[in-house]
Amino acid sequence: MTMCGQCQQQNPEDANFCHQCGTKLMEVTASSDETAAGSTAAQPIQDEETRWRQFVGPNADYYLRVFKKFSANGQPRFALSWNWPAFLYISFLWFLYRKMYLHAFVYAVGPMVSTYLTGDVSAGIVWSVMAGATANYLYYWHCWEHIGEMKRASRLDPAAQETALKESGGVQPYVIWVGVVFYLIFLATLVKMVQDGPPDVDQPPGRPAKQATMQSQA
Repeated sequence: MTMCGQCQQQNPEDANFCHQCGTKLMEVTASSDETAAGSTAAQPIQDEETRWRQFVGPNADYYLRVFKKFSANGQPRFALSWNWPAFLYISFLWFLYRKMYLHAFVYAVGPMVSTYLTGDVSAGIVWSVMAGATANYLYYWHCWEHIGEMKRASRLDPAAQETALKESGGVQPYVIWVGVVFYLIFLATLVKMVQDGPPDVDQPPGRPAKQATMQSQA
């Protein structure tokens, strides 16, 4: 018996048309085979994209579009891009929001240390530019590593893998409020550093020329 792919009616093997709906059986069978083959071929790609979407979470469409610049034969490859949130806002907050804790620490401490050593508040701008230019690539590498770890954990069933991806990735909304506190501390520390100036350095022996002149005139 041959089943009609349109109405599921069973028909004799030699029938060319379905006795119930009149659909040509050969066309339906061929179409069903092509659809099944196409679905099978597209399934791995769809599953891979689904993993990335589950891990990225909010703004997945934007990041998946940008991430295409960084993929070369399945390996990360640096390319120029720009991330406005990482540049315009305090950079470490963006990394913390995306659960990139090591990068958040570097971008929290780096600007303060640079400002303290140079006495120049514009040092923070340099760090912001660096964050804006590299944030997308660093985030791509972060996602690539974690998703790869999840894929290698083949013991997880699809539901458990989805849960693990969402917990490991995504964002932390509460970090916005934590970030506000860190931001206030950062500003207070920065102002204090600027007021104190750079660390003292050893002065050469002898009195400054201006001071010596004033004392001789007195």
